[in-house]
Amino acid sequence: MLSFFGRLIHKQKIEKEKIPPMKKFLIVGLGNIGPKYHNTRHNIGFKVLDFLAEQESLTFETQKLGDVTTYKFKGRIFILLKPSTYMNLSGKAVNYWLQKEKVPLENLLVITDDLNLPFGTIRVKTKGSDGGHNGLKDIQAQLNTTKYNRFRFGISDEFSKGRQVDYVLGEWDEEEEKQLPERLKKSVEVIKSFGTAGINNTMNTFNGK
Repeated sequence: MLSFFGRLIHKQKIEKEKIPPMKKFLIVGLGNIGPKYHNTRHNIGFKVLDFLAEQESLTFETQKLGDVTTYKFKGRIFILLKPSTYMNLSGKAVNYWLQKEKVPLENLLVITDDLNLPFGTIRVKTKGSDGGHNGLKDIQAQLNTTKYNRFRFGISDEFSKGRQVDYVLGEWDEEEEKQLPERLKKSVEVIKSFGTAGINNTMNTFNGK
């Protein structure tokens, strides 16, 4: 027969087992490491995560294949990852952290720039081609699927023929800089919605906004 303390410990153990583990999400912002890339259009993925980290007083730590921090919100755990592999090898970091943190593929969201969307336009999708984006191309190769959630942030295509690389690796112009804070705030809302309301509700709420 269990003693009073034995029954108490047993009861606490049962109650603990009833509590489901917190849902985990891996949020990956794509970009290139180094000061020269910091404020470039191609680094919008990094910029969105940096904005969220600043809002919530989070600190990134350099770990294997990337800078990582954890954000807890409404019973969810968001693992924020900025790969340190450079854009073309982003898939290696994504795959490693999915496995390490045991995050299911459906809880992955990749944030990337998109030349085919007007500046600041949001487009969340559950699958799709890489669209010529080297970061997405490598993620697709590493995960062996095109069915993963991605959050495309429009950077527009205001460049002359043959100047695409200079454009995406160029810095935001004055007008874009003015509009970025509001767009970054909206992007953080997308991340929170993805974890709490689900991918379909997030697409319905934010796409085209």
